[in-house]
Formats: sequence, C-alpha cells, structure tokens
Amino acid sequence: MLDIATFPTFHDAYIAVLDATTNRPEHSIATRGNTSAELLNVSYRITDPRDRLPFLTRRPVNIAYNLAEALWYLSGRCDLDMIGYYAPGMGTYSADGQTLTGTAYGRALFTPGGDGHTQWDRVLDLLHKDPDSKRAVLGFFRPDELADPANPDVSCTIAAQFLLRENRLHLTSYMRGNDAYMGMVSDVYAFTFLQEFAAILLGVQVGHYTHHVGSMHVNEPDYKAVRRLLAEAHQDGYQRPVFAPPMMPSPSSWWEVLTVLEQEEALRTNTVHHTPATIEATGLPPYWQQVLLVFEAHRQIKHTDRPVTPDILDALDPGYRWLVTHRWRNRTTADAP
Repeated sequence: MLDIATFPTFHDAYIAVLDATTNRPEHSIATRGNTSAELLNVSYRITDPRDRLPFLTRRPVNIAYNLAEALWYLSGRCDLDMIGYYAPGMGTYSADGQTLTGTAYGRALFTPGGDGHTQWDRVLDLLHKDPDSKRAVLGFFRPDELADPANPDVSCTIAAQFLLRENRLHLTSYMRGNDAYMGMVSDVYAFTFLQEFAAILLGVQVGHYTHHVGSMHVNEPDYKAVRRLLAEAHQDGYQRPVFAPPMMPSPSSWWEVLTVLEQEEALRTNTVHHTPATIEATGLPPYWQQVLLVFEAHRQIKHTDRPVTPDILDALDPGYRWLVTHRWRNRTTADAP
C-alpha cells in the first residue's frame, strides 16, 4: 500500500499541515492580490472523522459557525441570511450581496434535478444497491464558474467520493485549493459531518476521511498568527485538551435536521429564547440538543450585552463549552460587561 499521512484526529492533522505549509513551502504565490506560502498536492487521512475539531487557545474555532455551515449545506440554501449571520465576512464573496455561488455547496448537493432527485439521493441510493460502487461521487465545481473572470466565489471543492467498504463509509474530498489556517477547519468539519450523517442514513459505520488538496496555502496576513499557534502546539510540556467527540445517534433522520434548522432560524432572528429545559422539550435526542445549546449561547452573545447564562454553559458538551468560553472569554465570565 502507498503511504499517506495518517492522523488519529483533525487536531493532529491541522498542526502538521500548518507546520509544513508555513515552514517548508514549495512556492510563494500571488494571485488576485493575495500572497501565500504554498504546498502542492497535499493529502492526509483522519482515522476518526468524528474527532473533527482542533483545540488551541490561539485559535478557538467558532463552533456555532461550524455547525451552522454544515446545516446550511444540508438545507440546500445559498443565501447570506443564514450563513452571513455567523460569518459576516462572507458577504465579500457575494456578487449580488444576497447569495453565494461556489461556496454554497448545499445547492449543488441538495437541489433536486429534472428527475426530482438530488445528488445526495442518487449517491446514497447507489450505495444501497451497489455497496462496492466506485461511482458514489458528489460534484461541486461547475465549469461555468470560470466564465466570469471577476467571479468572487468559485468553488474550492471539486468533488467528494463515498466509498463503502466492509460496512464502513469512507469519504474522500478533492479540493483545488484550501486555506490551511482558516478554510480547512470548516471544510473538514462540514465534510465529516456529512459523512457521519450519510453513514447513519445507510445504517453503516463511519470509516476514515481523506483530504486531497491541489494547492494548500497559508495567506501572508496570517503568517504571524500561524507561527504563534505552532509555538503553542510545540512548546515543551504542551498537552492539548482532549474531549470525547459527540457522536451522532443512530438512528438520526431528516426530521432531526429539519427540526434543528427551524429552531436555528428562530434563535438567529431572536424570536425564541431557549433554556436547557425548553430545548429538551423539543423531543430532539441529546446530540441534537447540544447543537441548539450552542446556537442559544451564540444568540445570547449576538443579541444581548450580558454573559451567557450559566445554565446554558453548564449544559454544553465539555468540548463545545471549551470552545465557547475560549472564543468569547468576555461573554462567558461573571465579570463580562
């Protein structure tokens, strides 16, 4: 077997890729005014795709955005209303100020075609009928995205391929380019989230996840931040926080996804306020309740000037709590304004 860099968790892969791209780049490139350090043809595998989050005090990821992006894809939406709430900067990639094109992967995956079926439907149906198939490919990149040289939002992902082997669903993604510091975190999170959901719908186990990138890069404005992050990860005696990753329950179905999306919209628009008790009353399993707890914490951060209430923080999964409290330190302590 040909060797491929293999890591037990995304945290480990993240540090290794950042280190190699920043400290041992093959090229320095400048495209569309962006100077970057670049490695070509980077591939790695994660043996446990559920362990999809890095835990670094120098870069506590926005777990609310990660969850929202995965759900945005599942909804098939391409509007800025939902995803722009969690990441306002994404508006710079919209040509009309209202929608996204290449970045809106859900539109490609979950919009019904002329036969009334989505790409997602066809691929899962294929695997039901032919588990050993090599054709279970989801296409993202469209040739017409290059028709307009000024297109601000060309898909970074070319395709993703499901491979069902020995009752385990593996996923391989193929990307033309990936921002190792910022974009890779959310891309791997969303793709492995979809992988886990697909495995549950198929009634099989989650296999490994493999990430292939033509141009892995770190942008020049992020060099200092990346080096500080690497210094943290490589310091003597460093031990990263270890949390058991939440596991999507089996069975899970589109009912849970649609219920969470309905609640997310109500929280995003500040028309609903939740407590752990009202979230439990939705009837969602605990895994999906945790998603709503994150969104409620985020609602309080966005729509109030008070600290996140202790009942919400205490009810959060330990890993989620770590991320929320480290990313929004001034909103998760008693002395916050």
